[in-house]
Amino acid sequence: MKKKLLRGRVLDFVAEPQSVEDSSAYRYFEDGAVLLSKGRIVASGDWGDVSAQVPEGCAVADHRPHLILPGLIDPHIHFVQMQVVASYAANLLEWLNTYTFVEEQKFADPEHGARIAGAFFDTLIRHGTTCAAAYCSVHPASAEAFFAQAEKRNMAVIGGKCMMDRNCPEALRDTPQRGYDETKALIEKWHGRGRANYAITPRFAITSSPEQMEMVGALAAEFPDVYVQTHLSENSDEIAFTMELYPEHTDYLEVYEHCGLLGHKSLFGHAIHLSEREIGAMAETGSVAVSCPTSNLFLGSGLFDHDRLNKAGVAIGVATDIGGGTSFSMFKTLEEFYKIQQLNGQRFDPLMSFYRMTLGNARALSLSEKIGTLGEGTEADIVVLDASATPEMALKYQTVSSLSEELFLLQTLGDDRAVVETYVAGEALKSGLT
Repeated sequence: MKKKLLRGRVLDFVAEPQSVEDSSAYRYFEDGAVLLSKGRIVASGDWGDVSAQVPEGCAVADHRPHLILPGLIDPHIHFVQMQVVASYAANLLEWLNTYTFVEEQKFADPEHGARIAGAFFDTLIRHGTTCAAAYCSVHPASAEAFFAQAEKRNMAVIGGKCMMDRNCPEALRDTPQRGYDETKALIEKWHGRGRANYAITPRFAITSSPEQMEMVGALAAEFPDVYVQTHLSENSDEIAFTMELYPEHTDYLEVYEHCGLLGHKSLFGHAIHLSEREIGAMAETGSVAVSCPTSNLFLGSGLFDHDRLNKAGVAIGVATDIGGGTSFSMFKTLEEFYKIQQLNGQRFDPLMSFYRMTLGNARALSLSEKIGTLGEGTEADIVVLDASATPEMALKYQTVSSLSEELFLLQTLGDDRAVVETYVAGEALKSGLT
């Protein structure tokens, strides 16, 4: 691939912002450029400095006056729940049994899985999301479809087939041995292939027997480089049911801890109702708490306490959680996360929001050496944003006088229409969608 030069207002983060005034946490170039070659970033910075490094005649994509940022990252999403979004239910367990388990049975059909996987990745691209950690169904074919469609677009992904052997419909159950065998085969085929990473995926403790959890632990020990993703302490009924099923354990997290599942590549979705012991164990092991604000509000699960976990040293991600979540947009996701922290009496400024959806989520996924940044040598996943994309945004934009105000406008009023272009490994993909 020939070198390509992107021109616009360039922004990326180098550290977690400590306040809305913390300009040391990011790099911003009013007239900036990003130089791409062979799917990677060769250089980024001031237009004059970067453009001087390329020969005359280099292709230039002029995105002025728009913002150029690293691609957005979603660390917890269920690709098999695209058609579950906007399903009415009183709470998590009712929602699972009434809609989700019914929908996921369709993925026994490989053609259905391939169709939804294609729609899933096109939807992410429209919303500027270039990397996602996703749950597939219990069927290996759903994981095959997920990874194949990601590979077709050269997208960085984490994913895995769910492992479930109880408390779900018979059609969605594997067994401890079959779950182990199918997961191992998928790891050996897909983990580290291109930009794919595998995640061992016990849905949650309620749907896995102690025997299956032991098999999950065996897989994690056998493949220490792969991820683990599951759910933790989403709502009170879930926690109570888990403790009925695992009375020998002190708390919910200990079910996973007992099997050796904690670590910096362990992603625990929701993590709302945590004890001090659980928070301490997560911090000590580098385990990741992934907040899912639109889902938690939609299902009435609770309010994630960002400052409590952040001050304790717990790694944090923020995610859409489609289909309990109500939007594929990371803007809408962080808009609701902001509101939750308001209810908690905490300030969550727009710099922190955009840090979370780029470098922060990359760090949560242990991928910050590759994505979430516009640093030299990193993978060229990039999004171009227009803060005046709709009439309402354009009217508000007339009053914007700072970068943080522009980011807050994008976060509050933006959606896929604010995404001008999405580059994946240096290729412009959004403009090619029909």
